[in-house]
Amino acid sequence: MELRSMREWHRPLMVFTVAMAATTVLTAAGLVLDDRVLLGAPIWLKPFKFAVSLTIYALTWAWMLTFQSRWPRLGWWTGTVIAVAGTLEMVAICGQVLRGTRSHFNVATAFDAMVFRVMGTTISVLLIAHFVLGAVLLVGKYADRASASAIRLGMLLSGIGLALGVLMVLPTANQLATGITDTVGAHSVGVPDGGPGMPVTGWSTTGGDLRIPHFVGMHALQVLPLLLLALTAAASRVPVLADVEVRRRLVRVAAGAYAGLLALITWQALRGQPVTEPDALTLGAFALLVLATALATRKALVPQRVLEHQR
Repeated sequence: MELRSMREWHRPLMVFTVAMAATTVLTAAGLVLDDRVLLGAPIWLKPFKFAVSLTIYALTWAWMLTFQSRWPRLGWWTGTVIAVAGTLEMVAICGQVLRGTRSHFNVATAFDAMVFRVMGTTISVLLIAHFVLGAVLLVGKYADRASASAIRLGMLLSGIGLALGVLMVLPTANQLATGITDTVGAHSVGVPDGGPGMPVTGWSTTGGDLRIPHFVGMHALQVLPLLLLALTAAASRVPVLADVEVRRRLVRVAAGAYAGLLALITWQALRGQPVTEPDALTLGAFALLVLATALATRKALVPQRVLEHQR
């Protein structure tokens, strides 16, 4: 995969990337200087995590758009929509922190409900824009078939991860049974939001957590291209990796494994099971996934000329 000068990358997305990087620094300072706690976590932790994630997300799209070969105006405007939607999302999140209240799932007042609706709209627009750019880049100008597979499959899995966020905004069974008051939706399953969680991420250690598949899926956008870069870099030391078809097959195996892992952790979360305490059923499914990935990897490492000879 060839890298063009960053000066040529999508300007609005690059401006948004810089803004989110600056927001990362500011929210990190908030973590240090502001001792307020909201739902059991430092109040600036959520905007910090969102700022880091959006920095990476926007930078990745700005880079991927350098491979665009058709519909330049559509690609430019869709990338700009992502930058604007992400900006509105962060303004809402940080604004609610400054007010000392929740941004997500908060319908306690008319203003809070309005903010939450705006956030729902912006993330829906961002999701649509994600798939539009995915369609645009299906016909991108790539260095080889391995690069095309890494980017296309990364976009698909990332879009699925983003879409899984819808599960968090649906009313829970308890909310439907008791009536919605000041909260609609939740990221925890089986336990209330705000309980014991893992360091930094805050993912629940007592119940399921839908943030995990949302996070894992979303960042396939970076994982698969980075894997291909690593395989390409190792080609000089591992001769079989010099075969572009081998690299392409390995990327596809990795994408399949990633999809399997995403399905597994989504299933685990929906069952109300902490990611830190998998049961025998979850461990068995994971073992099967590992075995299938190992077998597929072994087959993928066979050079293309050997496969053609066997045929």
